[in-house]
Amino acid sequence: LTLFSVLVLVQVLCIWVPPPGSSCVVAVSSAAVLYPHEGIYIAGCSASDGENMIGVDTEEGWYADFKNHRGVIVLPKFADPISFPGFYELSVAQQEICKGNLAVFDRDSKNPPVKLDAPHSTIYTKDEVELDVENRLICHVSGFFPAPVSVYWTRNEQNVTEGTSINTPYPSKDGTFTQISTLKFTPQQGDIYSCTVQHPALEQPLTRVWDVEQDQPGIGPAVFCGLGLTVGLLGVATGTFFLIKGNECS
Repeated sequence: LTLFSVLVLVQVLCIWVPPPGSSCVVAVSSAAVLYPHEGIYIAGCSASDGENMIGVDTEEGWYADFKNHRGVIVLPKFADPISFPGFYELSVAQQEICKGNLAVFDRDSKNPPVKLDAPHSTIYTKDEVELDVENRLICHVSGFFPAPVSVYWTRNEQNVTEGTSINTPYPSKDGTFTQISTLKFTPQQGDIYSCTVQHPALEQPLTRVWDVEQDQPGIGPAVFCGLGLTVGLLGVATGTFFLIKGNECS
């Protein structure tokens, strides 16, 4: 992590989470003096899941995909290429240590249930909407604890899974998390989309709706424009007539 930090803060947090159990998170963040950016490294585990992630300036750069047994680089295409040799293998080893520590915490500690923070969500498009032009819908979920959330998409009240994605939870400075889910879609007039968020802190799922409504050109502006042009031409013709008559009288 020397890439990220000059001054490093290490925080270990073990919390009690409602069923299936507790989780343990190790967060390493940098307070840069010479490097004008903020980096973060997170390793976490629970009885059923695990996370290992590296980020810079609230953006995810790399994470361990334990389901597919690989490390995933998620930098944008314009970024300078970077590699993380050996990071996935290190992440697997850290998961074993994390789960061993978690078992000790479960046995020896008597932590009360953690206070849950409910998520907030917004839905918007990546690009300006044009009918029949591929775009992406973004469901931005923030302010929740613990992580993660589940996000479900619909189109015209029908569940959609193709073209969807979601990033790993990213920690905020206030201790909550943020996740972003996207849906690749092609706008069609009248379509209605929704993203639904589920989280233990919610009494019922949180749903945001977005619909495709592009105004079609109406006849009103054309009528008023044509009428104004006609009146203007009549005014010019009338003025010219009286000017000629006035010259004849003189």
